Amino acid sequence: MKVLVTGTEGYLGSLLAPELLRAGHDVIGVDTGYYKYGWLYRGTDRTAHTLDKDLRNLTVEDLAGVDAVVHMAELSNDPLGALAPDVTYKVNHQGSVRLATLAKEAGVQRFVYMSSCSVYGVAAGGDVTETSEVNPQTPYAECKVLVERDVTPMADDTFSPTFLRNATAYGASPRMRFDIVLNNLSGVAWTTGEIAMTSDGTPWRPLVHGLDIAKAIRCVLDAPRDAVHNQVFNVGDSSQNYQVKEIADAVATVFTGCKLSFGDNGGDNRSYRVNFDKIHSELPGFSCDWDALKGAQQLHDVFSRIQLDDATFTGRGHTRLKQLQYLIATKQLDADLFWTY
Repeated sequence: MKVLVTGTEGYLGSLLAPELLRAGHDVIGVDTGYYKYGWLYRGTDRTAHTLDKDLRNLTVEDLAGVDAVVHMAELSNDPLGALAPDVTYKVNHQGSVRLATLAKEAGVQRFVYMSSCSVYGVAAGGDVTETSEVNPQTPYAECKVLVERDVTPMADDTFSPTFLRNATAYGASPRMRFDIVLNNLSGVAWTTGEIAMTSDGTPWRPLVHGLDIAKAIRCVLDAPRDAVHNQVFNVGDSSQNYQVKEIADAVATVFTGCKLSFGDNGGDNRSYRVNFDKIHSELPGFSCDWDALKGAQQLHDVFSRIQLDDATFTGRGHTRLKQLQYLIATKQLDADLFWTY
């Protein structure tokens, strides 16, 4: 299958593209290059040919002959969405719907969209499922809901979208991110020997390893069309709903000697547990190979091998917000996050 993957130079895309290549797919990447600076370690034996192009500038011609699009390239994480909410809507909502429209026009048969469990926001009264009411709390999550809403009606006999609501990602990647919870706590533990949390750690978060997200995408592409046509799948495992304090405990278990403490501040009000039964029962071949403890051990092994230092951990290369703030401050990006040269 000829697959176009947007965001191949990102945290998840740099894991996904090699996996699809190993599975025998012909992969074309698209990435605008915001995060080229953030290369943490040599972690793959192959890379996909990647178009250096902004998502918003793709054309029908770029999609000619493509069988499936896997769309991952959006402005990622909530602080970034708060920094530039108007641009977030232009890229994440309007840009994503435009890409789906172009894909359909080009005759692309499958469209796999990276949504997020963050659409559930604040949820009480049991584990949420794909049919639960969404409650987005941020521009980032709102855009996910809007894309799902607008792309769903496009499904027909020739165009088959699938929406993957990923749990919060974690784990090592050559294009590392330290602005997501388990990765951040692991970096803090390694560089400071202490995890001093200001919150009480009670909110719930579902986690999923980046390689398990890649596995889910591969399974969607391999699945019979009827099994995934216009379907929403929560991506993760029901056993991996963690309170934040449990995530911190897992990190402290691996990073031995690390001092762990909690505060009494409630902090982030988002809290939700997610049911992942559907993807395990309806998507052939999918299961999660990782959990928080194994993920923390993987990160410990990587940090030890490369001797991660504080400057690398706290620098702009591996934190999305810091990198984009730098590119804007140095006028390499304009107000709409287009390159100025």
